Amino acid sequence: MMKKSILLTLAILLVSVSAMAQHSMAQEPLELNGNRFLTLCFMIRTSPWEVSRDVKLHPRDEEAWHTLESVTALREAFAKDNPDGRLTWGFTLNALEDQRENYRQIRQYAVECHYRYGDEISYFPGYFPVMYLPRERINKEMHEAINDITEMVGNGYRPQCIMGGFLSSENLKYLAEKEDIHVAHAVIWSQHAIDGGGAEGSVSYPYYPSLEHFCKPAQGKKDFVDCVSLDGWTMDFICARRTGANSHKITGFNSRRGVGPIETYKGWGLDLGQREVMHTQSIHFDKGFEENGFGWVTCIWETQMYHEFGKELMIPAMEQWIGETRQRWPDVKFVTFGEFGEAWRAAHKSNDFDYRFNERGSGLGDSYNNLELRWFMNPKFRLALLRDWHHDDSSIYVIDFTRYDLKAQEPADASPENPNKDWSLMNVLNQKQTRPQDKPKLMKELSKEDQEMIYSVYPELKNPERAFPERGDEEW
Repeated sequence: MMKKSILLTLAILLVSVSAMAQHSMAQEPLELNGNRFLTLCFMIRTSPWEVSRDVKLHPRDEEAWHTLESVTALREAFAKDNPDGRLTWGFTLNALEDQRENYRQIRQYAVECHYRYGDEISYFPGYFPVMYLPRERINKEMHEAINDITEMVGNGYRPQCIMGGFLSSENLKYLAEKEDIHVAHAVIWSQHAIDGGGAEGSVSYPYYPSLEHFCKPAQGKKDFVDCVSLDGWTMDFICARRTGANSHKITGFNSRRGVGPIETYKGWGLDLGQREVMHTQSIHFDKGFEENGFGWVTCIWETQMYHEFGKELMIPAMEQWIGETRQRWPDVKFVTFGEFGEAWRAAHKSNDFDYRFNERGSGLGDSYNNLELRWFMNPKFRLALLRDWHHDDSSIYVIDFTRYDLKAQEPADASPENPNKDWSLMNVLNQKQTRPQDKPKLMKELSKEDQEMIYSVYPELKNPERAFPERGDEEW
């Protein structure tokens, strides 16, 4: 076993020497506008929901499910029709430090992929560190993990992005000011009542967070955190209106449906799963690309799925997803989270974004094909309008109006003994409909102040029907 490990290490060093110069020349600065991007992270962990060395929210030891075979097969499936694509490797602190042979081999292979393909190697403190750990401890462990990664990769390497799941504004400020890292996967868009908690209320595309709350875009220079916040999974907007999930055979739904493999390929199989993934991507790569000037799809794969759900499902799923994406949108750039975040940061020195998305349901599961949803997201507020497009006289309802000009405050520090599981930012009207005030409303039923705020940014919405793009049914 020792001899095998030494040979693998020597092989990586040989690859590194030949690939370093080649790869540094091959990568050019990314232009945000006019491009389509896909970011993918491989998550490596020792147990589910581990947020620190000693804080493991699930006792299952996944060492046997994390193998060199699994990560190699998944990485090669990603590269099959996509030889120049790059991805991000996200290691938990335990996965960075575990000395068992499986984890040693995976770390060595990730380093090889960094030098061979340009992959990013990053820290992933579980999905929910702020729910269970105080902010200062999160900062300390990010610092330790970054140093571990630098030592592991060599040549002074540091990741461009931290894969944080949920990170508080103070954590993001620390990354920017103390670690000189200006991109983080810091929010999971629309997550609410899933995996024991959530943080509903943010923008789904990149933004600079506020000092008040990580779900709130900064409102000016005094409120500005210079760390671009990125989502981890692109959602089917119609499914994401719901809270949590319900597995009932008839009334079942899943608010996390979109490009995620657990909710699609694992839930529905290769055929229907692929249809839902492609439907969700089309929201961003077709009409969304036209309206926003660029398109972005993002996803995280937990690599233990190769063994947990079976390689017979996961390898064809990866090949099918990447292959059909390249076929339908040949210009898609498969880049790391850090690269994409820095490209957005280069194009936006402040929160000057105005994102617009439009979806008619896929007709699969709870992505109801009679519903049409229109999202507007800007630094002042986010607004969602919903209608039944099968009926010409259908009313148009406001299902979300989250104001970002209002005061916001994050929960106090959490601890493993006293977790804070809800970090949501909800005020006027929220899509999840968890409060009495969240019942959908006609635009005219909003307060005069709220209407005036909306019309100051989108005057065309004085006639709500103008919110929805005019297009023939055949275009859907």
